[in-house]
Amino acid sequence: MALSPAAPRRILFATPEIAPWVKTGGLGDVSAALPAALAETGLEVRVLVPAYPALVAAFPERVAMARIERPGAELLPATISRAALQPRLDLLLVECPAFYDRHGGPYQDRGGRDWPDNALRFGLLSRLAALLASDETPLDWHPDVLHCNDWQTALAAAYRRYRHKAGAAIVTTIHNLAFQGLFPLSRVHALDLPAAAMSIEGVEFHGQMSFLKAGLQHSDRLSTVSPTYAREICEPDHGFGLDGVLRHRRDRRSGDLVGILNGIDTRQWNPATDRAIAAPYNARSLALKQLNRAALAERCGLALQADTPVLGMISRITLQKGADLVIEAAPGLLARGARLVILGSGDAGLEAAWRALAAAHPGRIDVQIGFDEALAHLIEAGADLFLMPSRFEPCGLNQMYSLAYGTPPVVRATGGLADTVVDCTPRTLADGTANGFAFGPPSSDALLAAAVRAIQVWRDPGTWRRLQHNGMARDWGWAPAARQYAEWYRSSLGRAR
Repeated sequence: MALSPAAPRRILFATPEIAPWVKTGGLGDVSAALPAALAETGLEVRVLVPAYPALVAAFPERVAMARIERPGAELLPATISRAALQPRLDLLLVECPAFYDRHGGPYQDRGGRDWPDNALRFGLLSRLAALLASDETPLDWHPDVLHCNDWQTALAAAYRRYRHKAGAAIVTTIHNLAFQGLFPLSRVHALDLPAAAMSIEGVEFHGQMSFLKAGLQHSDRLSTVSPTYAREICEPDHGFGLDGVLRHRRDRRSGDLVGILNGIDTRQWNPATDRAIAAPYNARSLALKQLNRAALAERCGLALQADTPVLGMISRITLQKGADLVIEAAPGLLARGARLVILGSGDAGLEAAWRALAAAHPGRIDVQIGFDEALAHLIEAGADLFLMPSRFEPCGLNQMYSLAYGTPPVVRATGGLADTVVDCTPRTLADGTANGFAFGPPSSDALLAAAVRAIQVWRDPGTWRRLQHNGMARDWGWAPAARQYAEWYRSSLGRAR
């Protein structure tokens, strides 16, 4: 992509996780793939991330760049070190062992309990992001844009507002509005923010402080991970109490809130080159998908016949993801001859319900609690249909994996699912846009009706091939999104506060 002379050249991308080293969900994937795609457009990108044990082990030859002795109040000293990833793309690791050298996840211990000092841990990350993006940076590398992601880095915008008056434009991407970084308002001083920040115009949110609200209030521009989600979060049903702030940003100035659809990493998710599946294939060799179907059935102990549809689901097993809707719809799906393969973990009660269903229907339902990367790839390649009935879904990646693998998804029309899956109807089949099945109400009846429609089409091989080809024809990779982000950065420079 050719950038105009006024375009930004240097992007500091601040994130709490990055795949494959630290990942709890889609943000980890985005933080690996989007910076790489941006670098391929010609931008110079550095990813700022805490130096978790996995990253320290992966980059033993990292180089210390700066020591920050007094980040403020109760924030601990830290070292910024650098490690190269690819041309024009480096990691900047925040080394503070007392905050980040821990067994467990980035946000919780091994028992699933939030780290009690998360406000300080991600306050430090945000504080240093703001510092490195300011005119006071200790580095000789000065970014044009600081790109923050979710609540864990959103406080950087407040630090710029209250502690730094000049520097890079700050943009913040909302990956999931449900997670807002809520902490006692009394933590403001410990985070080195002034008393003025405790107001409703600052970080205060219903008597607490909200890292994410700080980003929504004080960033130069905001984005979400799909156009539909950008509209949904401005309404009370999806706004989690922040819809008023978002409507204000949206309505005050055109372009302050945009939705840019995520992509997928087509180096990892490509059926033609996937080493984790039984038989690689492409749109011209879809017959080979049957070999993956057979391998999936063998792996999961499914009893299959030629007219038995296999429905896959890879998901956190939670109400948000509609896991309960699939449980309620399962008897109706089994009555239509379907087989179900479920991979994921989450709510203990829903996990137990799935285990009970699998025990009651051996050979017809297989449930794997946890995560298995190889099995995830085999489900995408071997299933006939993919279920994704989320109550809300900012973007979603699995539906795009499924479309790329010729496995039409059945989704609820919300967020990024509505932006990627075109419901199969006579009209959309005729115009060549149909690629899956969508339903509206978040109910098991609506899910079952859409899945039954899908099974009926699956039993029409000619129509099914057209549906598969439509999904596989689109470029689901990150290049289109990277071009949009590069233009978004350029247009954000003139709005820097």
